[in-house]
Amino acid sequence: MTPDIVVVPHTHWDREWYLPFQRFRLGLVRMLDEVLDTMAADPGYRFTMDGQLAALEDYLEIRPERLPAVRRLVAEGRFAAGPWLILADEFLCSGETLIRNLEYGMRGAAELGGAMRVGYLPDQFGHCAQMPQILRQAGLEHACLWRGVPASVDRDAFAWIGADGTAVRTQYLPGGYGNAVALFSGPPEALADRLAAFTETLRPWHPAGPLLAMYGADHSAPAADITAAGLRIATLHDYVTAQDPSVTGLPAVHGELRSHARANILPGVISARMPAKQAMARAERVVTRYAEPLSALWLPGGTAAAKLLDMAWRRLIACSGHDSITGCGADETAQQVAARIAEAEQIGQAVVDMVSASLADRASRDALVVVNPSPFPRTALVLADLPESRAALSAPDGGRVPAQRLELAPTLLDETVMDDLTQLLGRIHERELFGQEIVSWSADGDVFTIVVGRHATPGYDYADLRAAVLDGAAARPGPWRVRTRAEPVVTVAAQVTVAPFGRTVLTSVPASEPAPDSPGWARPAEGTLDNGLLRVTVAPDGTLSLFADGAEAHGVGRVVDGGDAGDTYNHAPPRPDTLVDTPGRVEVESVCAGPLVSVLEIRRDYAWPSGATPDGRSPVTENVTVTTRAELRAGEPYLRLEMSFDNRCRDHRVRWHAPLPSPAAESFSEGQLSVVRRGLTGEGGCGEEPLPTFPAEGFVTAGGLAVLLDQVTEYELTGGELALTLIRSVGLLSRNRNAYRDEPAGPQLPTPAAQCPGPVTTRLAVLPHTGAWHEAGLPRLAEEYRHALLAVPGSGRAPAASPGAGGPGTSPERAGASLAVEGTGVVLTALRERGDVLEIRVVAEHPSATEAVVRGPFDAARRADVLGVAGERLEVTGGVVRLPLRPFEIATLHLTRAG
Repeated sequence: MTPDIVVVPHTHWDREWYLPFQRFRLGLVRMLDEVLDTMAADPGYRFTMDGQLAALEDYLEIRPERLPAVRRLVAEGRFAAGPWLILADEFLCSGETLIRNLEYGMRGAAELGGAMRVGYLPDQFGHCAQMPQILRQAGLEHACLWRGVPASVDRDAFAWIGADGTAVRTQYLPGGYGNAVALFSGPPEALADRLAAFTETLRPWHPAGPLLAMYGADHSAPAADITAAGLRIATLHDYVTAQDPSVTGLPAVHGELRSHARANILPGVISARMPAKQAMARAERVVTRYAEPLSALWLPGGTAAAKLLDMAWRRLIACSGHDSITGCGADETAQQVAARIAEAEQIGQAVVDMVSASLADRASRDALVVVNPSPFPRTALVLADLPESRAALSAPDGGRVPAQRLELAPTLLDETVMDDLTQLLGRIHERELFGQEIVSWSADGDVFTIVVGRHATPGYDYADLRAAVLDGAAARPGPWRVRTRAEPVVTVAAQVTVAPFGRTVLTSVPASEPAPDSPGWARPAEGTLDNGLLRVTVAPDGTLSLFADGAEAHGVGRVVDGGDAGDTYNHAPPRPDTLVDTPGRVEVESVCAGPLVSVLEIRRDYAWPSGATPDGRSPVTENVTVTTRAELRAGEPYLRLEMSFDNRCRDHRVRWHAPLPSPAAESFSEGQLSVVRRGLTGEGGCGEEPLPTFPAEGFVTAGGLAVLLDQVTEYELTGGELALTLIRSVGLLSRNRNAYRDEPAGPQLPTPAAQCPGPVTTRLAVLPHTGAWHEAGLPRLAEEYRHALLAVPGSGRAPAASPGAGGPGTSPERAGASLAVEGTGVVLTALRERGDVLEIRVVAEHPSATEAVVRGPFDAARRADVLGVAGERLEVTGGVVRLPLRPFEIATLHLTRAG
């Protein structure tokens, strides 16, 4: 009798890991050549390509002649492709990147004949709380995964309930995605025994019905002759979608899946190679919140922006891979990931440059165009370099803009001795010199002086300058001292109010009188910052005390250095460890103090052990200075901090600590379109130390203290303090004997670049608050902190637009009023042009029901899913759509522009 087993031949393909991408691709080509040859010879053979389309695209780039065969097999249902473009780490990229990943994978697989209708997540290191909703909004009724499942799950299917209450039937893989990898190994006559053993192991998880045998492993093809065994062969799509999608009667698991009970979740990847996490967040921010929305609102149709954005997204998605952005690969892999992230940011910045140029062309040379990237009104600071003679700004209504002079730029840019003055002509390109434009020149004795400025006045003629140089050279053979001076320029901080997604045009004017101060500002005492909302003082040890209305925190910013004898997957302290948290010297300097921005610089000197082993830390120390820039701006209830130091030590972890104002048994952190509650411990059970270190993307708060973040950051509640990892330096991809993990997570390869030597800089903001996270408005504060106003100097190359323009509607490129999104806890995650509609996506980051109110230049609106498929029509009244939202509901809208 044939056992009741369904065999799913597959591979798990890490696109890059302990080898870089191109070296792994060579094996991919060999593997898929073998699979496709087998499928051509055996009509009963089925294959599942790991749930990600990217590997198949990588193959077809080398073997384009195989495309017809692949299309035929996918259309026949024999070859399961997609639904993802890449198997991403769900905690180290934004929620919007996860959605685009699914969009690109589903669309690409559809072009090949159809996407696998299973949210297959075989090897990710835990799963985020919004994944059930993302999958269901993409039309997928099933998930399938391995890691992160809690001990309460005692069968191979459970109801995974996401942050908003959406439930998806989830196929659990007991034993992992290779639970049947040895099924066809060994002598054929012993196959019956192996099948019996497999059944005995899996039947308790699946009491009735066929068992799922995942026959595959990393970077290898299943055997070609398995159909001869007489077993049922299927794709994962066939097996999973044959199950009832109802979750009735199944064990329920709520929220994120980060339990160690059933499998390692390798939490140390959150803090491995921290510079890559910073770069990823920066690139996502440029593409998602600047390039894409601003090009949709400000650029004329038919520009290159759409193609550039597609290129940027493909690179971002590729970098989100669970062996890519995690930093747990070889150094060569990390170099490639860093290059792709940088390229994605550069492409996004190129689109921002297009928007900036369009806006600058329609503003005069003495103007500053300020653009708001947020869907609500903003009053914030921008920095501008202005001629000292016109170091003030005028608003469109003629009123003075509150401003503060910060620093005067040096005027002498260069002084060079030239034997022949005509050498100077080789430096000059038409009017450009030292990146600026030539204003004037003069000769006095043996000194020839050129004055340059950001925007020179009309009337320049290169021939006149050339003649002056030749005349000077003829009159005096040399040597000459050639000086290049800049017009005196002062950096000014200005407080500007801008409409939602709007712009305002400021004009530089003579600074004949002091600019108005911010209301209620008074110069604070020495070593103190105070903007009327928050007061900050520095303690003798360099830590900070923060005082707000009804809330305060003390000892904030203690820096703790400890050893790390782990690897890129798992932190593990040496035994014994040596913690260093007391500086040998502290210096505090006031950088600036004013009505709009005040800055203190705190320098603390430490002696950190130079290295560590599993047996302890080195007695040799390195002198390290940690510099903290503490900045308080007008109107902001939080303190901006920038910590920097030169990392000259190895095998260590540096954390930033802040004592909690009140005892806390839980934390709340924002990330991937949700706010997650976490306790003080993690669930263990699989040979991995369940460290209560967790990821946070936008903010983390506990006990009345909140930290706003620039990038995904590892944090822990420990000893009544909130600890954030600034850097974790390790030298091995995987350590065979890691004290905090029983089994190797990969090969023991040296990764000297994962020590992250050199300059380290981390930015964050901190504030004490009363009430819960939503009562303190942390989602809105995180939005404001991470997305600065865009300031563009005018160029005057085209007719000026209306100086009082408040939004996209007044641009010559786009007609209509500005777009705004309002609502308690409503966060915008995307805005883009999609065909002939504007697509916006919002999420309700609020623990109770709320309402999104969208206002703008549109006369029709429809609800859409996360793939952009339009659904129900929504009522539009006077350019306003009101959309009720469940807690943490994701909503996508298609807006048709009026006219």
